[in-house]
Amino acid sequence: MIAAVDHVQLAAPAGAEDALRAYYVGILGMTEIPKPPTLAARGGCWFQAGPVQLHLGVEETPAGGGKCCCRAARKAHPGLRVVDIEAYAELLAARGATITWDADLPGHRRFFSYDPVGNRLEFLERDHPFG
Repeated sequence: MIAAVDHVQLAAPAGAEDALRAYYVGILGMTEIPKPPTLAARGGCWFQAGPVQLHLGVEETPAGGGKCCCRAARKAHPGLRVVDIEAYAELLAARGATITWDADLPGHRRFFSYDPVGNRLEFLERDHPFG
């Protein structure tokens, strides 16, 4: 039986770790957590805020030197619940994030933002958290 989501894995190209740290730590306010040594050798980085973990894993370049296969999904995304969404959106915008509000989910306030490698992130808060 499934009990909870442990983490969400997003893709990133090799060498993007510093840009990802700037966004996830510097803009979103998450904390970088260490990867196990056997996984750290693969590149990428992991972040946490409370019980929420986002893992950014490196997509390898195909053998033979082809184009990088790392491509952020246009529709897929983690949905992150936030508290005081207006203030959080203002904070992210002040730190340089692009915020796009969306009113299409009834009973929620939500916006989208993109990390430096193009991963889409949804931030949402229920209109009536206790109702």
